[in-house]
Amino acid sequence: MNRLGDTASPYLRSHADQPVAWFPWGDEAFAVARERDVPVLISIGYSTCHWCHVMARESFADSAIAEIVNAHFVAIKVDREEHPDVDAAFMAQASAFTSNLGWPLNVFALPNGSAFFAGTYWPPEPRGGMPAFPDVLLAVARAWQDKRAGLEETGTAVRSALEKLGEQAAAVEVAPADIAAAARALIAAEDAEYGGFGTTGPKFPIATALQFLLAPGVDEVSPGARDVGTFTLRAMRGSELFDSVDGGFFRYATQRDWMTPHYERMLVDNAQLIDVALAADDVATAERIAAFLRDVLVQPSGGFGAAQDAESIIDGQPSEGGYYALTAGQRRAYDAPRVDEKVITGWNGLAMGALARLTQRTGNPQWLELAEDAAAAVMAQNRTETGWIRASLGDIASRAAATTADLAQLAGGLLALAAATGTVAYATAARDIVDGLRDGTTPRAAQTDAVLTGLGVPPTPDSGDGDEPSAHAALALAAIQLATLGAGEEYRELARTIVRQRWPRASASPLAAGSTLYAAGLLSRPAMQLVVIAPSPEVPLAVAARRMTADVTAIVTAEQAQAFADAGFGLFAGKQQQALYRCENFACALPVTDVSELG
Repeated sequence: MNRLGDTASPYLRSHADQPVAWFPWGDEAFAVARERDVPVLISIGYSTCHWCHVMARESFADSAIAEIVNAHFVAIKVDREEHPDVDAAFMAQASAFTSNLGWPLNVFALPNGSAFFAGTYWPPEPRGGMPAFPDVLLAVARAWQDKRAGLEETGTAVRSALEKLGEQAAAVEVAPADIAAAARALIAAEDAEYGGFGTTGPKFPIATALQFLLAPGVDEVSPGARDVGTFTLRAMRGSELFDSVDGGFFRYATQRDWMTPHYERMLVDNAQLIDVALAADDVATAERIAAFLRDVLVQPSGGFGAAQDAESIIDGQPSEGGYYALTAGQRRAYDAPRVDEKVITGWNGLAMGALARLTQRTGNPQWLELAEDAAAAVMAQNRTETGWIRASLGDIASRAAATTADLAQLAGGLLALAAATGTVAYATAARDIVDGLRDGTTPRAAQTDAVLTGLGVPPTPDSGDGDEPSAHAALALAAIQLATLGAGEEYRELARTIVRQRWPRASASPLAAGSTLYAAGLLSRPAMQLVVIAPSPEVPLAVAARRMTADVTAIVTAEQAQAFADAGFGLFAGKQQQALYRCENFACALPVTDVSELG
């Protein structure tokens, strides 16, 4: 029975016709497992994952292996990009059984969702010291029959351990010296020869940490921070990690020197690396990344797809990275690797924010048009009658609700669009989203998957800001943007509360807390604000403003400024004269009416 063919996940759809009787993530699979009294095999991956493709071809498409799976298990296929909280929950449980974590992730669990064994890729026959997947399946099935009490005890112990891990440390006050110490720890972790962090492979860009090191003011308190950020970007840009033909960065490098990449190109990475490039004053690289979003990832709806695959067909055979080794002329003879066309709410929020800031730096309206198209697509297709959803595939809505990270990242993108376009509706929409994620100056608990909640699987500890801003770090950043636009001091206090709560973990692991560090840095100094009242973004004062450093730069007409003020954004109150207003925490210098006055 094909249960995956109508889902919003290209990854699930690619498994739809396999002989394994897959269920999508949901209550039904666990109910069937309880009814059949069998364990659950939860197989997690994503559509641009090379080894997920390999295991799909070798094992899940094999009728003999599928027969074993169907006879002894209820099999669930999960797209980790559609269900990041499900992936996080089972990744945390899997860590009890293997340190070799990654995807595909294959977890064996009780019908209540408690894991009792896990692994990643298994070949169809013994290979390289790895057992054969059929042997693993049969061993687990025998253990279920003969040693079930032990498996249940293991599952209970793993769940109990996760519950203890989820206990939150006490909030602490954060001083400027604490932020400087975190920056020094990141500087000390630099690979001085090749850039980035650590001196072994694999090596990831870790855009969140780079954004913090390149943020205004960080280098002043931690000399060398900016050098680490700019050197790392140059090293990555000059290596195989960057696609010299189509632009954009690959996911990570397997070698310390950024060579031999893992070749998928992800929206979430490249959106953030636009901002890294802008912070490093490398506008050319920022535009090359933006061109990759425009030429490869953009969808007919205007939203951006999640990623481009690592794998392509070269001379009739699947090849990881073979397409990217070709010259521009050679590529024209082959089909490009497939794009995962899911439009993910939060990742599109990151992209629209980065593109809005790129427009403000360059004055190039094509980037702003891309950002507004993405915003229109997300707001039209990823918001249903019952609320925001995680993703959509064309007109098909995901069954997964939007996560807190999705909504906070979207709010941040909308606020950047509001400043870049002068459209107050973006700002009010963002404020509504943030208001739905807070109780006064306290963040609400991060939204968790309803199926996990029903099973009683404990929420996982916040995964930090490694690949992307985590839920509450993204919320803090959006709240700071709102406060900087004059929406109210309560938003800044919300951000302070979040930073205090997250600081014990952030200070212990700065490399996994870049967005939290960035928010802390913003809160440690006065907000720098620029407002230009002008009939056009091309007037000399507006052009000059684009070259100036500020936490928010808004180029608006007098009518737009009044609309912002009427909507409760106090930064714009009383600003009607055509001029440049330079402010620090809302204390504004005399308006500048001629660019020559800027010196």
